[in-house]
Amino acid sequence: MQLVKRFLVVVCFLLLSSALLPRTLPAARAQDAHKSGVPVYKVDPNWPKQLPNNWIVGQIGGMAVDKDDHIWVLHRPRSLTADEAAAAQTPPTADCCLPAPSVLEFDADGNLLKSWGGPAYIPDWPATEHGIVVDKSGNVWISGSGAANKDVPEDREIFKFTPDGTLLQEIGHHADGPDNNQDTGYFGRAAGMEVDDDAHEIYVADGYGNRRVVVYDSDTGAFKRGWGAYGIPLSEIENGKLPPYDPAAPPSKQFANPVHCVHISADALVYVCDRVNDRIQVFTKQGKFVKEFQVAPKTLRNGSVWTLNFSHDPQQKYLLVGDGANQVIWILNRSDGAVVGSFGHSGRNAGQFHWLHQAAMDSQGNLYTGEVDTGKRIQKFLLQK
Repeated sequence: MQLVKRFLVVVCFLLLSSALLPRTLPAARAQDAHKSGVPVYKVDPNWPKQLPNNWIVGQIGGMAVDKDDHIWVLHRPRSLTADEAAAAQTPPTADCCLPAPSVLEFDADGNLLKSWGGPAYIPDWPATEHGIVVDKSGNVWISGSGAANKDVPEDREIFKFTPDGTLLQEIGHHADGPDNNQDTGYFGRAAGMEVDDDAHEIYVADGYGNRRVVVYDSDTGAFKRGWGAYGIPLSEIENGKLPPYDPAAPPSKQFANPVHCVHISADALVYVCDRVNDRIQVFTKQGKFVKEFQVAPKTLRNGSVWTLNFSHDPQQKYLLVGDGANQVIWILNRSDGAVVGSFGHSGRNAGQFHWLHQAAMDSQGNLYTGEVDTGKRIQKFLLQK
């Protein structure tokens, strides 16, 4: 009888301990994160402030932060439904709202400073607004990812504007026919860009139609170099459709569509988002392959690697990877790609995501995010340490 009682006591203790574990482990992990230096973020539910002029934003194609810590947002007015843009209908069906101009500049407090752009702003304005980056001179670069249809040609250019929206330069041109990774005279629905100001070069993640990284002179627009996955030359990049991503298959020797981002680290390495292949590939500036990381490699659909930012510390010890399929921001060791933290969750509340698409970081380490599909919003996450 005594043995039975002791057995029951042990069982009860084990059950009670297991019940407590889910409550205690997250706190312990949070303490470990603080000790290890892994960045911790908290959403600012009051950012940005209400837009003027009865404006509303659509899908967030691109985001960037300039040298003055102003946040630039490129959104898609044409993605708004008739219900969302009711005041723009003929006749208006409700008091709110009107589509905002495509380019919006905010300060760190969420005040709108400047706005311009949008459909018909210039003759070749992108059919689908996508990438935006601001160079050290304040020039604003924009790309588009729109596919051709009966009304508009495919987006095959990138554009350089003054901060006030005056067109300075257009690289690429409209071209009939399928996308072509070997043709450097135009792009294939470019997704993102990064300017190397010291070298006077612009790197282009190209893109939704092509599957390559290409580099151009940011002053003259002349083509300089380009490469595909693993640093293969442009001549070896396949055109047309590829087999769908299979987590059980060997890694693809090609980038998938889209090649969704390109960013340069403080130690002059080029990081590329190979979104559907669930991986980041790293290169030298000349296109020599260095290494790759897989992120949530069982993710299907639209893939796990949508955007990335380097952490705020001088060594850029971590990568913050926006995952629009799992609706989370992964925190990775930049050295080996190991996941050391994450934040976010699928949902509509502040701090949650629906199709997390873009992210940008200011000089204080605060992170700004933008969503597509029906998400259609921007958020600010404050760095806590």
